Amino acid sequence: MPLAEHLRELRNRLLVSMLALAIATVVGWLFHGWLLDQLTGPACHITHVHGVGRPTKQCPDGLLVNTGLLSPLSLSFKVSITAGLVLASPVWSYQLWAFIAPGLYKKEKRYGLGFTFAAVPLFCGGGYLAYVIFPKAVQILASFNPADFSLSLPGDEFLGFFLRMVFVFGLSFELPLLLVLLNSLGVVSAARLRSWWRPTVFVIFVFSAVVIPTGDPLTMTALAVPLCLLYSLALAVATLHDRTKKRRHAEDPDSHLDDEASSPDLTTTPLEFPEPVDVSHPAHAQPTVTTQLNLPPHVPDHRPPEEQ
Repeated sequence: MPLAEHLRELRNRLLVSMLALAIATVVGWLFHGWLLDQLTGPACHITHVHGVGRPTKQCPDGLLVNTGLLSPLSLSFKVSITAGLVLASPVWSYQLWAFIAPGLYKKEKRYGLGFTFAAVPLFCGGGYLAYVIFPKAVQILASFNPADFSLSLPGDEFLGFFLRMVFVFGLSFELPLLLVLLNSLGVVSAARLRSWWRPTVFVIFVFSAVVIPTGDPLTMTALAVPLCLLYSLALAVATLHDRTKKRRHAEDPDSHLDDEASSPDLTTTPLEFPEPVDVSHPAHAQPTVTTQLNLPPHVPDHRPPEEQ
């Protein structure tokens, strides 16, 4: 496909994705009040902490506040756009896949679809775990507030903190899937992953302590334990994949080759022969090439007759 057609296809798919995002954002704007109540619930029901804001029925402790005239509008837009990204994810993810899929082999398409279908529930599971842990994380952080001080949480800061936790938990749950991908590509074997389990567990706990915004041991453990379980699951999948690959290779040594990549090109190109030349015609007659040998001149023999 020419470059101009690729660019046109990319433009069309971007337009479809942006249109879906705009429609989903409008839907998110219609429900942004309900979404705000779901998001701010964990912070508004902390009994031992009181904020500087006016207590309301939805937020009795007055902990959440908006600073500035544009803060309420900015917070509503952030919630609506975030909801739009989530609602429009099936559309823009399909457009991305449809753009790159024609350049992949059959085996690569199969792997890509499998990893895509596995990545979505893993990310959603990590995000849901962050939503469950989030109230306890807020309580732990708010417990450090001295009794003589009131606490206020700006709405945009609170939303950004919540989204960071969701993305950290969601992307962390994708790490075992990355190990399965490396194993499928032949970069690392299941035996090597099995030999790395002790340092891997240590790295998982260190990683959890670094990426968690709260930094408390409870939230760190809540992320590290599921990651260890997912690592065990990835190890089991890699072991099964290596055994299947070894058995297929024993039955057919060429089983690792892709059908599309290994199929020969059977198309033939017609041979072009030169026009026949009429050698009887003087114009087409081949010139006769004569070679004159330069022989040395005859040297007379001056020996006596009896020696000749």
